[in-house]
Amino acid sequence: MKRALCVLLSVLTLAAVLSLAACQGGSGSLPPPETDASSEFGVDVNINMETIDQYLDREDVAYRDVRMLFDPADYAAIGGEADLSRTIRGFRVVPYPYIATLSALPVEGAYAGDTLFTVEWNGDGTIASVRENYQESMLVLEDLFPRDKAIFLMCGGGGYAGMMKTLLLELGWDEDLLYNIGGNWTYTGENGLELIVYPEDAEEENIYATWRADYAYIDFSRLHPVG
Repeated sequence: MKRALCVLLSVLTLAAVLSLAACQGGSGSLPPPETDASSEFGVDVNINMETIDQYLDREDVAYRDVRMLFDPADYAAIGGEADLSRTIRGFRVVPYPYIATLSALPVEGAYAGDTLFTVEWNGDGTIASVRENYQESMLVLEDLFPRDKAIFLMCGGGGYAGMMKTLLLELGWDEDLLYNIGGNWTYTGENGLELIVYPEDAEEENIYATWRADYAYIDFSRLHPVG
């Protein structure tokens, strides 16, 4: 009887440890994607900048920051940042503007260079058409945004992440695996990765520590244009 009780206590202790690990974000089921009705860009109501620290370090999630390192758009005009000064630990930087055509932005100077896809956007934010610009376009996209994992999409304010999610849905990605977790400009958690070094000498310029970022570089000159 005493031995049976000890075994039972050991099982209960193990269950408690596994439950705690799940609560800390390493395992356990993700809440299904659910758009916050009050969000302009369709940010998820459950997994967002307020809760993301609870969902880091998961093997079943691909973490993507879809901002440019240095964006030509004038985001300072709306209180944002054009330069990627901070991301979140574990996120890979995969700039949306290199993936596909931007929809209309509330600022001037938007990127208008090479993209993997040309997208025609409707006025309501839906997609009218998508065209591959390179023979490798879909290969690159599937490598960077794996279909068999949940994908957490983050940007500065939520817009690029919303565009990225809309594009992936248009191209057949599973809607139950795509999360727009919002804009890093409002992040106040404990897992920020600073990409700017502030020298002690105030007369020196700040150093952009781009080497700290897990950055996906797309060399368009190595790709083969369609047609």
